[in-house]
Amino acid sequence: MVYNEQQIMLWLSNFIWPLLRVSSMLVSIPVFSGRFVSNKIMVGTSLVITVFSLPLLPAHAAVDVLSHAGIMTGLQQIVIGLTMGFVLQLVFSAVIFAGQGIAYSMGLGFASMVDPISGVSVPVISQFYLVLSTLLFLTLGGHLVLIEMLIDSFRTLPVGVVGLERSDFWSVIAWSSRLFSAGLLMAVPSITSLLMVNIAFGVVTKAAPQLNIFAVGFPITLLLGLLLMWVTLPAILGSFTNLLAESYGLIADFLRIRH
Repeated sequence: MVYNEQQIMLWLSNFIWPLLRVSSMLVSIPVFSGRFVSNKIMVGTSLVITVFSLPLLPAHAAVDVLSHAGIMTGLQQIVIGLTMGFVLQLVFSAVIFAGQGIAYSMGLGFASMVDPISGVSVPVISQFYLVLSTLLFLTLGGHLVLIEMLIDSFRTLPVGVVGLERSDFWSVIAWSSRLFSAGLLMAVPSITSLLMVNIAFGVVTKAAPQLNIFAVGFPITLLLGLLLMWVTLPAILGSFTNLLAESYGLIADFLRIRH
């Protein structure tokens, strides 16, 4: 059987556009975009998801891959996938921001380690919250929900030169402020309690200058901080779950998916 050039380009376009959207999403979402994930695993996962999702995708107009329209279409697919992953990155960054606030308040800001996902040094408290949030994300099937939304997006936001609108980008930019507000709300109970303890130590130091407050205050602040972490852990994980659901709502909005 002989295949002409038009048929080959049609098959290539039917495969390359979903592959670009899937691979760009996997490159940008947490957990899967970490430095501990090798490129071979990333490429293999993208190919497997694309191959198994092809029968579920609707037919779209054939676009020449090497044409100007093909280049613009490819860029649109990459932008859609990267935007989905960027929104989830904001959710996990809020958890890291909350951990940093708690760590600096309890005197563990100097204890830091390299984050395997972002590759930068963050306090160990942030790493602790990040590990728990990652396990909760995988337990709730957050990655499966995201893949399902990605497949549905080919119906609501079909392959074409026109993709995300300017208003969609502005909504993502406006929602990015949740990184700071949600992270601060997670850390406020612990930060407030530790602030009251530090104020009490200041009063004690003023009343009894001969007391070595550094030798007494640091262990007490550290133990109280660990106790507050244990007490506020369910609330922080609950806030993370609510923020994750809110991020999925934002993703569904700019993908035109009804939820």
